Amino acid sequence: MTPLKFGLTLPNRGVLFGVETMADLLDMGQEADESGLFQSLWVGDSILAKRRPESVSLLSALAARTKKVRLAVGCMASFPVRHPVLLAAQWATLDQIAGPGRALLAACIGGEGGGGDWQMENDAFGVPQGERIGRMVEGIKALKALWTQERATFEGKYYSFKDIISEPRPVTKPRPAIWIAANPRPSRNADMATNVKRATERITRHADGWMTTWLTPADFRDRWELLRGSLREVGRDADAFDNTLYYNVNVNEDREAAAAESKKFLDAYYSFDISRPRLDIWVAYGPPEEVIGKVREFADAGAKEITFRITSFEQRRQYQRLVKEILPAFERVAVA
Repeated sequence: MTPLKFGLTLPNRGVLFGVETMADLLDMGQEADESGLFQSLWVGDSILAKRRPESVSLLSALAARTKKVRLAVGCMASFPVRHPVLLAAQWATLDQIAGPGRALLAACIGGEGGGGDWQMENDAFGVPQGERIGRMVEGIKALKALWTQERATFEGKYYSFKDIISEPRPVTKPRPAIWIAANPRPSRNADMATNVKRATERITRHADGWMTTWLTPADFRDRWELLRGSLREVGRDADAFDNTLYYNVNVNEDREAAAAESKKFLDAYYSFDISRPRLDIWVAYGPPEEVIGKVREFADAGAKEITFRITSFEQRRQYQRLVKEILPAFERVAVA
């Protein structure tokens, strides 16, 4: 049994529509670090599709303001359009600023289904949508080579380089952690079961951990058990493998007011209409006891860490409710 851990996801896209300022994000990150209640700080990522303050730059600023929390990008939806040679240098610099073991990169493919102008991003970087999975996998392999080889050589379909010296070196040894964030859906060419199987295999072969979102507790349990079985099949330690659930929270005794504010926030954040069924899966909203109950269901399903984004236009007030009324209920909660 391991204790349930928590993260705080800073809403960096909210800077663009007035939820918080950059100074607010940094202040909240520092306060979360000093509270001792959070294992990690997360920021979102997108360059053009869902524009926001750039993730590696923001994490570097947070690294200078914090001492203990893990600093994570989840998920890095722009990973497939970032060249690994440049990203290796950027992330190693962040790792140097933060110190050993604090920087965590959760890569994902980005793409349609979560709002945003993906066609603009794909066109600007010359990356067709169909290449995103392949580029993500090759990018992970290339980063590992750049961080662990004195002179790195890589030959792939999308990226190739020879005798590259990548410096500075990360201070995290043997290299910084690379997770894969995956929440597969049916696609034009494959059904749900096929895409879940493919995503599970990618995580098993290439990732140090798994991040996911927008799942029911039952679905989370099923995906986690599937992944654990896949890890065991290839001889990896399933018990040591980490996971994080990206969740949303809005604490309010008026349940419908909490739902309405969460929808308004998420509609603005993603520029599309969040349906009530999706809201019900994605957000723990309502009175404290209801929020605690929803979180406990995911702990029971095997979530090792839950990172909360506050879906409110009153970030500071909701943060105080989260740390005073929700998190203390889990001081002795363990995850199977």
